[in-house]
Amino acid sequence: MIGLVGIILSLVLLIFFAYRGVNVIILAPLMALLATAFAGGLPMLATYTQVFMPALGNYLITYFPLFLLGALFGKMMDDSGAARAIAYFIVEKLGDTKAILAIVLACGILTYGGVSLFVVAFAVFPIAAALFREAGVPKRLIPATIALGSFTFTMTALPGTPQIQNAIPAPFFGTNAFAAPGLGVIAAVIMFGGGTAWLMYRSKKLTAAGETYLPADTPKGPGLLARVSGKGTDRDERGSTATGAAPEGAGTATATATTGQPVATDQSTLPRPSVLIAFLPIFVVIALNYVLVTWVFPAMQTDYLADDAYGNTDIDTVGGIWAIVVALVVATLVVVLTNLKRFGDVKESVNTGTMGSFLPIFNTASEVGYGAVIASLPAFRTVRDSVLGISGNPVISLAVAVNVLAGITGSASGGMSIALQTLGEQFRGLADAQGISLELMHRVTVLAAGGFDALPHNGAVVTVLAICGLTHRQSYKDIFVVAVAIPLAALVVVITLGTLFGGF
Repeated sequence: MIGLVGIILSLVLLIFFAYRGVNVIILAPLMALLATAFAGGLPMLATYTQVFMPALGNYLITYFPLFLLGALFGKMMDDSGAARAIAYFIVEKLGDTKAILAIVLACGILTYGGVSLFVVAFAVFPIAAALFREAGVPKRLIPATIALGSFTFTMTALPGTPQIQNAIPAPFFGTNAFAAPGLGVIAAVIMFGGGTAWLMYRSKKLTAAGETYLPADTPKGPGLLARVSGKGTDRDERGSTATGAAPEGAGTATATATTGQPVATDQSTLPRPSVLIAFLPIFVVIALNYVLVTWVFPAMQTDYLADDAYGNTDIDTVGGIWAIVVALVVATLVVVLTNLKRFGDVKESVNTGTMGSFLPIFNTASEVGYGAVIASLPAFRTVRDSVLGISGNPVISLAVAVNVLAGITGSASGGMSIALQTLGEQFRGLADAQGISLELMHRVTVLAAGGFDALPHNGAVVTVLAICGLTHRQSYKDIFVVAVAIPLAALVVVITLGTLFGGF
């Protein structure tokens, strides 16, 4: 009993301190050792060096290339102007009257193409700010709009998405990023349609109540579309917002050296590639990923993977990750080669993108190490039996386990990784025994990770709110609906369909 108290206490303190800004890299091992101390009689140093660190290291070995290449690709898309070009193109085509839809689609295309959601948020926010102001849409809806496009349907549902959350289950289930494509598309339609409908409803309701982007007496300039075409500038571009946060403008949000708060710098006139050049890397990521997992890798002679020197594995286990790695490498080269003249300093972009991958992967790997320690404790058997006993259907048990752990850690990848590291073998064994599609298990795992992960302490939620200069009180209600409630509804639909018809 005391051991279970230690596990619960360590989880509570992990959430408490992480929410208050304590780095998970140091926090996770401390909380793991706290839980170990409550277990009684277990060697603390051995637990750290022989349980925590190997789990952390194994996660790095498996997923570091994806974090590295994802961050590098996103940085190249940002610095080349390709991300801005895609966003502006969509805005120009849809116009001011469809501000919410334009921003959702801009974020969705970029994240589905492999650009980090953090890069997308920084690149798209200033465009959203100008567009929402021009259309009279309340600013408080920007965070939820970015969230809907960046970390819902393109992160967990659409088949082939190269986001890390869609790659993590592949080694456990022998699947790839295109697992259960039909169910993924259904979930994506629910998330996109439901989320967009909610935001439009909220916009109409707030507008009817008299709320606009800024106070009614604020002068308006020619707006975003005029700036895109070079017809004038917005007189309010450097004015304060209603919340006293960062100024609005068309450009990219950056953090100042003195305050660390994001501000909008005017980049609407910076060079941008043509639309075709901007979209080309996105197409490369998705198309090459599909070609590799569907035709190239299955046709290759890969018997050598069974050798101990190569980890005694097979192509079904590693093929999904290999495909995303190759696709991101090729797409990054395409960005560089087609935009050489638009880079200020390619070396600086490469270095910055590389360094930007370290903190995210070490944060997640530390959470995985924490999960491994918890799983090694005698009291965890109670937790394991409770989770596995939730339902005789392992699909439901898996969904609950991943959702709960994602909510506890505030991380989709972290919660998913802990669940799979501690219970992955049991879930796969149950699925095999009951004839359940492993593609269904993959898709449900990813969708479940995109539910409770977006609770208030989630890093992406906190970052998006900071970029927008808004608070949880102002904007989190709408984030919860589009990034938690509707994705959970989509998950229920997928589980129901998958149970009735299997993976498709």
